[in-house]
Amino acid sequence: MPTFDRRKFLGMIAAGMATPYVLSKSQGAHAADALNWKASSAAAPLPVNDHDPSNIFDLSVASGDPTSSGVMLWTHIRASQYEASEKLYFQVATDSGFNNIVVEGMVNGEDLDSRRDHTVKIDLDGQLQSDRYYYYRFLYKGTASRTGRCKTAPAIGYDLSSVKFAVLTCQDYTNGYYGALNYVAEDTSIDFVLHMGDFIYESVGDPRFQDLPFEDRLIALPSGFTVAMNLEDYRHLYRSYRQDPFLQKAMENHTWILTTDDNETSNDCYWDYQFDTLGCPDHPYTTDPQFNNRLDLKRQLKLDSQRAWLEYAPARVQVNEDATHPHEYSRIYRNFQFGDLVNLSMLDTRTYRTPHPCGEGDFLERYVPLGCTNLENPNQSMMGQQQREWLIDTWSASHSRWNVLGNQTYMGRLGIEVGDKIKLPFNVDAWDGYEAERQILMNEVRSNNVDNFVVLTGDLHTYMASQVKKDYADLSFWHLDNQVGVEFMTPSITSAGLSDMVTKSCPDPEVANFLLQALSESALRLTNPHVKMFNSTQHGYSTIEFKKDYCEWIAYSVNKNINSGDQGRNAIARFRKYEHWPWLVRHSTSGY
Repeated sequence: MPTFDRRKFLGMIAAGMATPYVLSKSQGAHAADALNWKASSAAAPLPVNDHDPSNIFDLSVASGDPTSSGVMLWTHIRASQYEASEKLYFQVATDSGFNNIVVEGMVNGEDLDSRRDHTVKIDLDGQLQSDRYYYYRFLYKGTASRTGRCKTAPAIGYDLSSVKFAVLTCQDYTNGYYGALNYVAEDTSIDFVLHMGDFIYESVGDPRFQDLPFEDRLIALPSGFTVAMNLEDYRHLYRSYRQDPFLQKAMENHTWILTTDDNETSNDCYWDYQFDTLGCPDHPYTTDPQFNNRLDLKRQLKLDSQRAWLEYAPARVQVNEDATHPHEYSRIYRNFQFGDLVNLSMLDTRTYRTPHPCGEGDFLERYVPLGCTNLENPNQSMMGQQQREWLIDTWSASHSRWNVLGNQTYMGRLGIEVGDKIKLPFNVDAWDGYEAERQILMNEVRSNNVDNFVVLTGDLHTYMASQVKKDYADLSFWHLDNQVGVEFMTPSITSAGLSDMVTKSCPDPEVANFLLQALSESALRLTNPHVKMFNSTQHGYSTIEFKKDYCEWIAYSVNKNINSGDQGRNAIARFRKYEHWPWLVRHSTSGY
């Protein structure tokens, strides 16, 4: 039977191989919501029994936010198994058999209680070597968790030849199965996983996009509502999603980098600066008269969603536990560097954004805003001034070959043609509703000579590949200064497709039919010639690999209606952006 040798552990500590550090509750260099860990003073070995790991570690393990010297480790203790007197141990090794352990640590049991929903986050920054795979596990009551595999980032400035990411978004648990994630889990060519948001959906029965076709994917919230109303509801959603075996496998096998979109809080949410509270146009706190549109309830809803995400995401972010305002509680936008090859900036485009420019109704306001004159309002912001300045400073300091934006909603222009050649933006919940700020960013990309600008996007449940331009009215192919970069939108894993959402949410069948025709690939590409590929009928994921002379994006479709991890996947698009060539180049998917 394998053992956890505490004598060996203490010897390693004495040799400086696993130096513990102390975290304060305030913001600091390490994740402020990570747990303190230290060496054990006990001398007896701790046996590892052969009990089923899921009896204790019910949501398995995960890793995230790689640096060149560490990662975040994550797990969860089943509430019924928790005992305050029991310590939690973890081990990190260079091999899956844990014969060469490089870091071991212990966390006091009282730190794992219900105040953090029995979640565990360990920050190993400064403990590991760069560009290496490691294996890790947790031990509690003598039971070992399943073994996870994590990877550190290459050192900043290192001459890196390639790095490959899986790109994911929009995984409505109630609307399908995660077979796509099994392909991600088993793809050993993937270095890291990027999640663009909508890891959970706050609703479990919204008739506009949730048909609830699968009885084994139903979720009942503790509050009894069909939408999250408080912290316990959000926690319940994360526990429900994280019990999926394919999601667990993908998080065990890869190191993830996550951000949030709207559905981690509320559909199409924003910040209502006039009343200093969350704007949530579709939530009962706004729409249900019994709640009287109370500002304190909406502000607390944002805080609750932030806290639940922090508990369940293996992310290294700034947290102020004492803050009572969401803008002061946490900051999740952050930067990652991979050698000299990729500079990745992960955005938060929900926490600080201003209201939608044309009203908060569905069609003719947030979508297809007929007659709206506020689209270029310079006060409209998706990022907030502090985040925007941070991003521009990050670009200014970058020496990477590729500069990548981890973005939520479509950054390019997406118009539809109505009437006599009149073009309207389809969706002003995206960057089309924040034109002035978009133009600021495009100008900064140009003025800072940001090399090889690539935007990765989710949200719209659609595969897209498009050119990013300064002026979308300028159709000149050879106006090189107008070509800013490229954008790749990854599709939803399971969430309802764009056509389904239009059909169910548009109140006028004639208008819905018109929109469906306008959103066909042929019509949309005719109206938006910068869009080179558009597919909103399938589900799956994408990968993007960065090399020195090009990046390659491959889009895969996987049937969400089959609960299988080996049902088959299809490569439906493959594009390259070459380093010194401004335009996307489409390649064959044969053999992929």
